[in-house]
Amino acid sequence: MATDKTYGIKFPFSESREGKYLSLTKTPDEEIRTDLIHLILTRKGSRYYLPDFGTRIYEFIFEPMDNLTFDSVRADIKESVEKYIPNLQINSISITPYTKDDSSVVNNLYFEEETQTYEMFDIYRTAGEGVEDYTAKVKIDYSIKNTTFESRDLIIINI
Repeated sequence: MATDKTYGIKFPFSESREGKYLSLTKTPDEEIRTDLIHLILTRKGSRYYLPDFGTRIYEFIFEPMDNLTFDSVRADIKESVEKYIPNLQINSISITPYTKDDSSVVNNLYFEEETQTYEMFDIYRTAGEGVEDYTAKVKIDYSIKNTTFESRDLIIINI
């Protein structure tokens, strides 16, 4: 009997020279993280039978980086997560304008908060290079509610 349990397809897909573009999630926490990234990076209205699935995050790319825009991004993400991932609790969403110092951080980012240390594997970028004036960093700290032991993680998306 096989003991290698998988939960779903990892998102986003990865580049591979061997043809292994699709990898599978190995833990429930990894599956929820994948679901969250998939939800946020899907344009609202792009799914045929779920027209309200996703977020409007791409609409905010060239908006002014002010509190009004940041509040709209937060509200959009919270609304989508509450509807489509009910077992995920968002602890905080912090949005800060992009700085040139952020461009050097790409992989294996370590984030320390009080007693927790998080290891990030990727920072997902929706905006291209050369748009520093219009780019912001969205950091989503979340907990998974339906497990015996609380699991906490975060993702960072540059818009």
